[in-house]
Amino acid sequence: MAALPTIQKLINDGGKVILCSHLGKVKNGPNEGESLAPVAERLSEKLGKPVTFVADYNVTGDAATAAVAAMKEGDVVLLQNTRFRGKEETKNGEEFSKELADLADVYVCDAFGSSHRAHASVAGVTKFISAKGGENVVGYLMQKEIDFLGNAVENPVRPFVAILGGAKVADKLNVINNLLEKCDTLIIGGGMAYTFLKAQGYEIGKSLVDNEKLDYCKEMMEKAKELGKTLLLPVDSVTIADFPNPIDAPVETLVVDVENMPADREGCDIGPKTAAMFAEAVKSAKTVVWNGPMGVFENPTLAAGTLAVAKAMAETDATTIIGGGDSAAAVNQMGYGDKMSHISTGGGASLEFLEGKELPGVAAADDK
Repeated sequence: MAALPTIQKLINDGGKVILCSHLGKVKNGPNEGESLAPVAERLSEKLGKPVTFVADYNVTGDAATAAVAAMKEGDVVLLQNTRFRGKEETKNGEEFSKELADLADVYVCDAFGSSHRAHASVAGVTKFISAKGGENVVGYLMQKEIDFLGNAVENPVRPFVAILGGAKVADKLNVINNLLEKCDTLIIGGGMAYTFLKAQGYEIGKSLVDNEKLDYCKEMMEKAKELGKTLLLPVDSVTIADFPNPIDAPVETLVVDVENMPADREGCDIGPKTAAMFAEAVKSAKTVVWNGPMGVFENPTLAAGTLAVAKAMAETDATTIIGGGDSAAAVNQMGYGDKMSHISTGGGASLEFLEGKELPGVAAADDK
């Protein structure tokens, strides 16, 4: 519903608003379970006006053409799930891209969460809109994402602190590399921190580790030194004997300094000394970007580290940006969502933005 202001603006300006989006990954072909029919119903409630839903699994067939032809100024039509066109959508098919463009004169991209994908409804359509003399622009949500994430990385108010967590180093290889060049302090927590700790020669027990990335971690620690950047890693860890099943099951914990990790235990959260150190770094910042939790935050016993970082960010007067995904879920779950300057609506997209990549959905816009 983050795109509502853009939709409302187009309605108020007398536009005929044709909406397209996707739901799920649609691995087994079109099906009612992944139809956008419930979205049309909910959107109609939110807008306080009827939304015409085109149920046709073909998305852009005769039913869509007829619905669009019947539109009056201020009307809203929602097309069926674009992923129902399978590879035509995900592989940026020319024919589907043109069919989408044939329905409209202006393309407004307001789906930041999909903007890193070169799909027909994100990138392909823009080529055909341009060819017919139309315009491709971004909506309010996309503009906000570009302003916050783009400025945070390219033109931050300093000191700039970046916090990375989550499970795997491999997921954030290029992000670590790019942020080290941009930020003043890089904080690494979560499961990925244990690969860095092992690279320093520490015993990490049964903790998550990416053995193929040990040399990379050493390179990044060396790079931080060469650039004169502060790289903060955990100094203590909350350990458990076995991973909880279910994930929120009660667990017994033992807090140890990182040089004293028992070989038969698993680190699942940063310890209190680390939480205090990370919070202190956040307090001195003017810009903070955070992507990835500090531990298994879904378990109340293992959420303290993530909570401490969220609390420190909530209490600072810095510009605070949450990079979508699990971090967004964590701050909202902990009640700090409204205290952040910006929570990104795209996990994968925000990561690629932080990597310094050009996103197809952003690059395709003529006006942003």
